[in-house]
Amino acid sequence: MPKQIHLAAHFPGVNNTTVWSDPGSGSHIEFASFVKLAQTAERAKFDFFFLAEGLRLREQGGQIYDLDVVGRPDTFTVLSALAAVTEHLGLAGTINSTFNEPYEVARQFASLDHLSGGRAGWNVVTSWDAFTGENFRRGGFLAESDRYSRAQQFLAAARTLFDSWPAGAVAADPDSGVFLSDPQAGAFQHADEHFDIAGRFNVPRSPQGRPVILQAGDSDAGREFAAATADAIFSRHGTLEAGQRFYADVKRRLSTYGRSRDQLLVLPAATFVLGATDAEARDRAAEVRRQQVSGQTAIKFLEQLWNRDLSGYDPDGPLPSIDPDVSENHISRGRASVRMYRDPLATAREWRARAQEGNLSIRELIIEVTGRQTFVGSPATVAATSTTWCSATPPTVSSWSRT
Repeated sequence: MPKQIHLAAHFPGVNNTTVWSDPGSGSHIEFASFVKLAQTAERAKFDFFFLAEGLRLREQGGQIYDLDVVGRPDTFTVLSALAAVTEHLGLAGTINSTFNEPYEVARQFASLDHLSGGRAGWNVVTSWDAFTGENFRRGGFLAESDRYSRAQQFLAAARTLFDSWPAGAVAADPDSGVFLSDPQAGAFQHADEHFDIAGRFNVPRSPQGRPVILQAGDSDAGREFAAATADAIFSRHGTLEAGQRFYADVKRRLSTYGRSRDQLLVLPAATFVLGATDAEARDRAAEVRRQQVSGQTAIKFLEQLWNRDLSGYDPDGPLPSIDPDVSENHISRGRASVRMYRDPLATAREWRARAQEGNLSIRELIIEVTGRQTFVGSPATVAATSTTWCSATPPTVSSWSRT
């Protein structure tokens, strides 16, 4: 039987994937923008709508990161409102496990699940940098090595709360409306290294019982967290070979936690550019990429790898001859402060070779290395390619090293 392809619509945010110069890009604050994408995805039979979130505007070179959205409504508020204008579409949001509390988040997700009739999803993320933590009472209190430990215990505490209401604890009464048939419903107690909470959870069991759990970490710790707890994991890998390696790796980890391979879905990030013909789609894709990566944007991306101020370089000129600064990251703060490249010197050598081979300027190189236009072509071509990728047999784990 052919595999079922799952589709999700991501509302863009902290990235350069939106062509802001196009009047059709719309607003990231007005509710109409969210409604348009969600209802379009529902008509197309997508599985869910996904809303990413950041807890602080990033900075680069002491200024607000030029690719960030300056202002965005609260995730739960948006998803709850979308529940009223959609019927079948899943509603998933990114909610941080570092700077929130289990009771509060569990209550919000249980409420969203009730309001949507069982369509809530939670992308569990972590944060460790003090820059983001300055927005919160405890500041950047959490060591980087502890962030997934807290996330695991945060999720365990939330599940204790979700499960504190057994099915049927609230019953209908023809005279008074409803009544509590189980006097212990909602009572909970959870204690571990990070949390020591007890009381009574005040939201009855939701239609799903708990939200669908999503995870997006690509580190070894993130993959372990997904294998132990998640229903689906996002993958950033944009080529078939890299995606297959990622798929094989996370699937083999499941048995450690007593889970079967079908208990974790892999959802790769992908973009689509369609045209009446393959040639038209390729031309459109090239134009979109040039609009997404301006000269200024190209320099900003290059600075994230070089960890240096490169504002004096010409984006239409060659890459810097100087090597990246591998000391503490001092160019970017916030989400962009996390090192995107595990070996900056090796990546710089790879980029230089690529630029030399193709005679590429800084901007042309950045367009290539940051692009995720995975599926480009006519509708028939895109459908065929998607089916091929989804049906491809992943490599055996013995043929490559664990990452």
